[in-house]
Amino acid sequence: MLSLNNKLMRKLMFINLSPKKIFNFTILPLLWSLTFFNISTSNRETKADIKSKAANEEDLYLYKGMGASYLCIASKAGIEFPKAVGVATATYVQVIEGKHAGIIEELGDKKLERDKLFAGAEFQIVSTAINYCPDSIPKEVTKKVKKILKDNKK
Repeated sequence: MLSLNNKLMRKLMFINLSPKKIFNFTILPLLWSLTFFNISTSNRETKADIKSKAANEEDLYLYKGMGASYLCIASKAGIEFPKAVGVATATYVQVIEGKHAGIIEELGDKKLERDKLFAGAEFQIVSTAINYCPDSIPKEVTKKVKKILKDNKK
């Protein structure tokens, strides 16, 4: 067995690896696979070319539900309410800006200013969290939200 390995090693040592052989061994199979599998970037759209789709009602429902869920879990874990609502709100706004370019379908095709997105996101998250985990929301916040909801019904 040892002599077989020695013979194999001697043969490998005497293989002449010219640049042409290296090229044929590495580059040609790669080019062939690119051609065979039609891997190219010329026929693919880039993110910059795709127009962002405005956030619809289903999107907003999902994002506010996720934010409220985070707020409830964070509050139960002992994270202070202002910090928890801040993180949930910032995440919501980042998704609206990143995925939907800050555009909400029911408000038209104009990009919303960041402060308006934050205000709307915070209100949606807190009002939803009041339904999911009312004990995790400070009483004065709950009163304020319920008053705004009541005043808007009139």
